[in-house]
Amino acid sequence: MSESSTEQLARFAATLGYDDIPPPVREQVKDVLLDTLACALAGHAGEETGQVSRFAQSLAMSSESTVIGGGSLSLAGATLLNGYLITAVTMCDIHRSTLTHVTPEVVPPALLIGERDNASGRDLLVALAAGFEVTTRVGVASDYPAFRARGYHGPGVFGAFGGAASTGRLIGLSPEAMARAFGLAGSQAGGTFAAWGTPTVKFHQCRGALSGLMAALLAEQDFLATREFLTHKDGGLFNTFSNGGKPEEVTKDLGKRWELDQIALRLWPSASSIQGMNTALFDALEEKPFKLKDIKSAKIRLAPTVFNLHGKLSKYKAKFDALISAHYTAAIIIEDHVLTLDQFTPERYDDPAIRKAAAELIDIQADESLKDVQATVEIELADGAKIAKRCEFPRGSFENRLTRAQIETKLRTYAKGRISSSAADRIIATVANLENLGSARELMQMLRQDQRAAAA
Repeated sequence: MSESSTEQLARFAATLGYDDIPPPVREQVKDVLLDTLACALAGHAGEETGQVSRFAQSLAMSSESTVIGGGSLSLAGATLLNGYLITAVTMCDIHRSTLTHVTPEVVPPALLIGERDNASGRDLLVALAAGFEVTTRVGVASDYPAFRARGYHGPGVFGAFGGAASTGRLIGLSPEAMARAFGLAGSQAGGTFAAWGTPTVKFHQCRGALSGLMAALLAEQDFLATREFLTHKDGGLFNTFSNGGKPEEVTKDLGKRWELDQIALRLWPSASSIQGMNTALFDALEEKPFKLKDIKSAKIRLAPTVFNLHGKLSKYKAKFDALISAHYTAAIIIEDHVLTLDQFTPERYDDPAIRKAAAELIDIQADESLKDVQATVEIELADGAKIAKRCEFPRGSFENRLTRAQIETKLRTYAKGRISSSAADRIIATVANLENLGSARELMQMLRQDQRAAAA
């Protein structure tokens, strides 16, 4: 009897070896991991991080697992909290074709099981590659437009499979057990766009990490579950969440073409879909520096889907709205010429001049000729100068990748106040040579909060 799509993907995840991963893909995995750690360190500044932290502490009263940039919690609590930290301030990765943030669901359980089991850096790298590839392939095979049309949000659905894959690879699940882990992951999958505009969309992601962890650990106990969850006729993922999906995409060129290579990173905080706008604005500023006071008109055009998500918040409320508001983001880029978390403090987003510019000066409309993250910017200055920029591929996209040096700068920027600069340097060096790391515990120890750095 031939294997189902679920079983074939499970076999890939369970048997993937270091030598099966091409060197450029290994380097991409390292880039994504380093960026993820930077995002998690930054996530301590999230508005809801304290609430999620208290919730995570309540899950169990043990403290065996490291919180990135913090102390320690239970395995379940740390998985949940680390997942939230990665996405808390809206600057983590994006798999663009499925609008899915992959790292919050895949990285936390892999790091913490690696820490628990004293896994090598090489095994950690392989587990991350398996988790990233499983998440993105399940997403593509769902026939994402049909999936999205039903209101579903990708991270909490697809990410549970990736978390199960990364965890299962580290604990040595057999292909048969990995398929059952996918069945258990699918049984916990969920999350819809009804949550859009609230932090619940970020909870989808950290819950996906915990779901993946639980799925793999339960499968390890030989818990009975379906091994064909993706394509099952009665309640399978593709038939329930979509229109039957494209199951052939699960295994098409599996191990030869790497879907994880399509994961994009973010150079700046703010919504992933407006990174094209951000890029065009910074390109304009590099051509001729200007401030809000210098502008006669500022016309920004976004793809309709992006406009619907981010182009209607000219009168944003507070931090969360500001992070996803194209109007605020454009105004603050023009005024400050930088975009870090410092631009998302009350002092900045409540500045009357910034609020006025966002509401009245920045003209954002939908343009049917644009798609995905494409954006155009037309600036007319009071002195008569005109600057026009179009972004096809934002900085950080897979077509316009960040350099390792840019990712290192991002980590050092957000390490301040959480870990020492020397620890940040060691983390950067360790990730760059991940396959030579003796134990994941060493990396996790570097990531624990430095009380002296926090007090500085």
